Amino acid sequence: MAVISALLPVFLVIALGVLLKQTLLPERAAWDSLERLTFYVLFPALLTVTTATADLSEVPVGGVGGALALAILILATLLLIVRVPLSRALTINGAAFTSVFQGAIRWNTYVALGIAGSLYGTPGLALASVAIVAMVPLLNLICVLVLARYAADESPDARTTAGMVLRNPLIWSVLAGIALNVSGVPLPPIAVSFAEILGQGALALGLLAVGAGLELGKVLRPSAAVIVTIVLKLAAMPAVAISLALGFGLDGAALTIVAVASSVPSAPGSYILARQMGGDAPLLANILSMQILVALVTIPAVLALVALLAK
Repeated sequence: MAVISALLPVFLVIALGVLLKQTLLPERAAWDSLERLTFYVLFPALLTVTTATADLSEVPVGGVGGALALAILILATLLLIVRVPLSRALTINGAAFTSVFQGAIRWNTYVALGIAGSLYGTPGLALASVAIVAMVPLLNLICVLVLARYAADESPDARTTAGMVLRNPLIWSVLAGIALNVSGVPLPPIAVSFAEILGQGALALGLLAVGAGLELGKVLRPSAAVIVTIVLKLAAMPAVAISLALGFGLDGAALTIVAVASSVPSAPGSYILARQMGGDAPLLANILSMQILVALVTIPAVLALVALLAK
């Protein structure tokens, strides 16, 4: 029930984005402006405050963070190794590959936090915070590099790619949050509240933008690229992460949170990133929406499997 309660509101906000695009905000320019606001202001505020205030004490940071980070690296490396034959098999170009890549390795932070909090309360949120610190900087760096390299028809040189990475606000916001967390410098409550309000706006606008970018005909007839991405994200990623977590000796709540963090759908922020950096945003919108629907079944199944393994 906690899983469904966390996923259904996400799907409803995406559906609202579809409705708004057809009625109140039909102009593409309006959505472009909202996406820029989200990318340059709201999401950075969310990432900064989340990583800066994460409680990392008394939790198995190495095991949880290590299992998730390694799972990401393994799947990302595999995708890059098979990029050419996979693209040919799916008949996709470089921009579409970046959307498959993002859809396969990123995670929806808010869905994960909602499930973790529902299952374990404050201890669950503390464990989820470890996942945030382990996954968010790594994911944003990898995805920016892949988009910079493959989204355009002509690959940029190393200097241009480095510039894209250094100018990316998501990476800097996570690094700033980690620096604040490690330094132990107390943050003014007003600043935290300000950033949290902006972060709440990031979630809503990011999901609305996903809905506005949907092509409904394609959602009802998912392409091979969408199906492959769903399998990679909702089956392969949790399988790898849970195997690593068991290898690290995790059990109980720590093992469950690894399962939750690795099995949630991809992030709405990936759509914003694709729009800003030339990825195939409509494909990614279809991937995100289908993942949310399928995750209503796969996440409970993954958690049931983990419960059996933990016995």
